[in-house]
Amino acid sequence: MTFVDGDDDTAAAPGRGQTVCVTGAGGYIGSWIVKLLLERGYTVRGTVRNPVPLFSVHAQEEMVEPAVRGTRHVIDAAAESGTVRRVVLTSSIGAVAMDPDRAPDAVVDESCWSDLEFCKKTKNWYCYGKTVAEQAAWEAAAARGVDLVVVHPVLVQGPALQPSVNASLMHVLKYLNGSAKTFANAVQAYVHVRDAADAHVRVFEAPAAKGRYLCADAVLHREDVVRILSKFFPEYPVPERCSDEVNPRKQLYKVSNQRLRDLGMEFTPAAQALYDTVICFQEKGILRVVPPSSPEKTNP
Repeated sequence: MTFVDGDDDTAAAPGRGQTVCVTGAGGYIGSWIVKLLLERGYTVRGTVRNPVPLFSVHAQEEMVEPAVRGTRHVIDAAAESGTVRRVVLTSSIGAVAMDPDRAPDAVVDESCWSDLEFCKKTKNWYCYGKTVAEQAAWEAAAARGVDLVVVHPVLVQGPALQPSVNASLMHVLKYLNGSAKTFANAVQAYVHVRDAADAHVRVFEAPAAKGRYLCADAVLHREDVVRILSKFFPEYPVPERCSDEVNPRKQLYKVSNQRLRDLGMEFTPAAQALYDTVICFQEKGILRVVPPSSPEKTNP
């Protein structure tokens, strides 16, 4: 989540004379947002959370309530500062796409919301928390008169600026280090981390930006993911077998990124995001170095 705290001269060059606060500045997306803002001349103030694990077995209480409370606190702080021009909230595809009644050919776009009862029934507290936190943000922003815009990244891939491997990156690492012997019969949308950060900066800077913005390049089946990884990096033990050999192959769904494209976004191909993720692992010493193939030679 980002918000400006300073000069409101929108006619000035991007970043000049403006200060932006980035909460979660040490995180995967947050650190990239900081990088892009600094490159555009902004002064950045960042907040970070305690690195001690926040969650235990009380998933609903410990994941949902802090998310809602923290979101409201930021909206309140923005309203009370008197200098904040816009708040940009980082939500997730998890607040959008969890709907068991969606038709197979329906397009997931900004009008969609995850079904809270379905999230509770399936104990998907991450998606439940993201949904109720966003709802709380819209309610608080309306009550306090705060200009709120929300970005919904899908599964983010690409180089990490921080040294740790987060859950998003483990999604790929497990297919390369031998820990995953099979791949799931599942589909997911992907986006490059640089594009996820760029989306935040764009909706922050665009005066006409409002509402929700889905940030996604492409939807891939897990088999597509391991096939791309295998073509780029054939020396790694990428799994060749699906863990579900009974049910039909999960079908890809459609996701719209038109609202961000209307702001000038050009999305990095998902295959390039996967390639850049592995190169990052190699550079950090997380994976042994192997001669890579050129990403331009593979059509995912």
